[in-house]
Amino acid sequence: MNTLYMVLGLLVALGVLVTFHEFGHFWVARRCGVKVLRFSVGFGTPLLRWHDRHGTEFVVAAIPLGGYVKMLDEREAEVPVELLGQAFNRKSVRQRIAIVAAGPVANFLLALFFFWLLAMLGSQQVRPVIGAVEADGLAAQAGLVVGQEIVAIDGEATSGWAAVNLQLVRRLGESGALDVLVREPGSTAETAHQVVLRDWLKGVDEPDPIAALGIKPWRPQLPPVLAQLDPEGPAQAAGLEIGDRILALDGVTLEDWQQLVDSVRARPGEVISLRIERAGQRQDVSLTLAARGKEQDRNGYLGAGVQGVEWPAEMLREVSFGPLEAIGEGFRRTWTMSILTLDSLKKMLFGELSVKNLSGPITIAKVAGASAQSGVGDFLNFLAYLSISLGVLNLLPIPVLDGGHLLFYLIEWARGRPLSERIQSWGMQIGISLVIGVMLLALVNDLSRL
Repeated sequence: MNTLYMVLGLLVALGVLVTFHEFGHFWVARRCGVKVLRFSVGFGTPLLRWHDRHGTEFVVAAIPLGGYVKMLDEREAEVPVELLGQAFNRKSVRQRIAIVAAGPVANFLLALFFFWLLAMLGSQQVRPVIGAVEADGLAAQAGLVVGQEIVAIDGEATSGWAAVNLQLVRRLGESGALDVLVREPGSTAETAHQVVLRDWLKGVDEPDPIAALGIKPWRPQLPPVLAQLDPEGPAQAAGLEIGDRILALDGVTLEDWQQLVDSVRARPGEVISLRIERAGQRQDVSLTLAARGKEQDRNGYLGAGVQGVEWPAEMLREVSFGPLEAIGEGFRRTWTMSILTLDSLKKMLFGELSVKNLSGPITIAKVAGASAQSGVGDFLNFLAYLSISLGVLNLLPIPVLDGGHLLFYLIEWARGRPLSERIQSWGMQIGISLVIGVMLLALVNDLSRL
């Protein structure tokens, strides 16, 4: 079932985003009087094809990893004299810039629409109340304590833990002061704290900003009673059953599920002894934990899950906006995520953020499937983030991408004449090499995560 969600989620995500991106090029090209020969979603063998009254061929192809709009252009084929006025290369520089920029702009507009819709639908968020503070951690050094609610980070309001994480992600690889505004427990009083960062999580493969700050979110206590078992996990193999209550691990009494999780994660591949209670009877079970992750990030794995519990109403808040307010919220989130994407790319370039955070189609498929299973809201949120990423990446000044073409046209506009064919050809070759290199790196990262 998970695989089905992954495949369908990826197909829907790429189908929607690629179609909208290419429609941006198509729509503006038509308005500028350019004849569009083909509008293709996907590459390779056509699965569906039809023509409109303007003679444009619409294609849905077999490989859904992109798409393109093919326009009439003298640089690609001979153009009949009567159609020269409809050739792309005959249009003014401003018109060509508008046509090329329309694809990424369409992606930003699509993200804005999704964020606007999500803002109106609203969401239930967990108040960012600190549940634990690591001794001698960054948070403890800054004076943060259990029970405080994080109200804002660096001046940006944080309505839930997702907002906290987002603000922390923006500071990855940096040094300086992180401003944290908190509300004191049982009070309306707010106090400001400064967390001192020094090359914070610089180059870390899979950063966990909240944990690295030295805090844990508050959560209701979960009794360590098994409610799920991985059929191929160590727990199942050792004979543990759903309903078993884990009383102790290697003689250490367990009162909460998180205690078990922390202990297991810290002991990959080790033999542990569990004392369990089943149907009123106690017994000891010995098993070997599995190990997951790469060498420096290996974690122990038990292969068991716990039953969730109800959250106290006072720890939850509903966040929603009216139709007009939602427009502003949509613009804010689109802008924030666009800047974050650009900043992350810059940090990867300068080594402040590990390039292993770069993801390819396999990771996208996994996230698409997980978000689709979580519900419509999560899937729309994922589509908005992915649409912004597609828009930002396409605007990078790399030949073969929309941004590379825009760079050439802007230079032509400034010079009054285009760059020579030789220089443009060199640029295209460099651009192709860069894009292929990045794609291969993303694919290697995907495979390593598997």
